[in-house]
This record gives sequence, C-alpha cells and structure tokens, in this order.
Amino acid sequence: MNLLKHTIDDKGLIEELIPQKAPFVMVDKLIHFSEEKVITGFTPPLTNLFVYNNKFMAAGLIEHMAQSVALHTGYQYFLKNEPAPTGYIGAIKLAEILELPTVDQELITTVTILHEILGVTLVKIQVTSNDRIMANSEMKTVLAN
Repeated sequence: MNLLKHTIDDKGLIEELIPQKAPFVMVDKLIHFSEEKVITGFTPPLTNLFVYNNKFMAAGLIEHMAQSVALHTGYQYFLKNEPAPTGYIGAIKLAEILELPTVDQELITTVTILHEILGVTLVKIQVTSNDRIMANSEMKTVLAN
C-alpha cells in the first residue's frame, strides 16, 4: 500500500530526507513509499558529477541506488518527525549495469526491502528508464550510530 498521497519532487524536501547534499544528490523524486518498497526518480543533469560524454556513469547509478535506499529510510524517519540518519553501503552482493542512461533521461528505481533488522537493510533494486532495465543490484546498507 502506497503511503504517499502524491509524488514528492521538492528538491529541498528530498535533500532533508537523505544525508547527502548538493552536488552529491542522486535522487530527485519520491514516487511510492511503503514499509517494504520505495520507488524513486532521478533525471541526471549535464552538470552531475557522474556524467561523462552525456552518459550517467556506473558509479552514479550505484550511488543513485544507494540514495534510493536512504530515501526510504529518511522518509520513515520523516513520518516519525525525526531527522534522517546517516547510512553507508555495507556490501554490494550484485551490481549489474545493463545500459548507461543519457543526460536528462529519467530513471525510475524500485527498491524492495528484503530484510531490515538493527539498522541493517538488505534490498533488491531495479533501475528502469522508458520501460528498459538499466541496472539491477542487491545491497546491504547500514545506519551509522
């Protein structure tokens, strides 16, 4: 069940929900939120740190996936009126980059929460654009104390 009434695309609010700050923000939209899933969006601008030759590079895709997980956690805390915690990528079990998106190509990323216990979250992530799968990942994120 989507707990969002409408998509959040206010850049200031998105930055409040994640620990990263500009120019290192790799999410710009919260589309869906539930306890077990989050759907985010991101359209990499030409000025993005991970853009090279009009392509959004693999490192940017991985950071985007991690920030999508952070956005899930940040919104959970936002609903409790608490500040978003800092988290880290603990492990990447799988990172499959199938295609590099171009600048200004909207990415839609679905994060499925597989397990969440004691600040450690295991997730499965899929990044799509125009109904094409761009990347898949399984990662573990860890909240800082």
